Amino acid sequence: MYRGVHLLVDCWGVDRRLCLDDQKFLECMADAATRAGATVISQVRYRFGDDSPPGFAAVCLLDESHISAHTYADRGMVALDIFTCGETDPHRILRILQDELDLGEISVREVGRFELAPPAAAEARGSNT
Repeated sequence: MYRGVHLLVDCWGVDRRLCLDDQKFLECMADAATRAGATVISQVRYRFGDDSPPGFAAVCLLDESHISAHTYADRGMVALDIFTCGETDPHRILRILQDELDLGEISVREVGRFELAPPAAAEARGSNT
């Protein structure tokens, strides 16, 4: 068991226009988080292109953790992270995003965060420090 779940989502074949539309992407991230029951605390986005390949980075800070996206417009790629703790299901956030945005072909890796060890194991680790 883990306190949090972190989804690492790689997207290929994403339309170049979406990979450049930082405002739309960030709005969809915040909406998906809210619809999944998360609390949006802050949002920030930054568009690249002058000294780096075109794309953007966007972060939606949640009370439950975060959602971030980094795009590579010329390659049609999006690196999407969805990390939630508590009751918010990151898979639900991803499903909502897929319903709202054409994310192309995706690969999802799930990583458990903050392992909840059985009490005896936690005590044993504490006594070894």
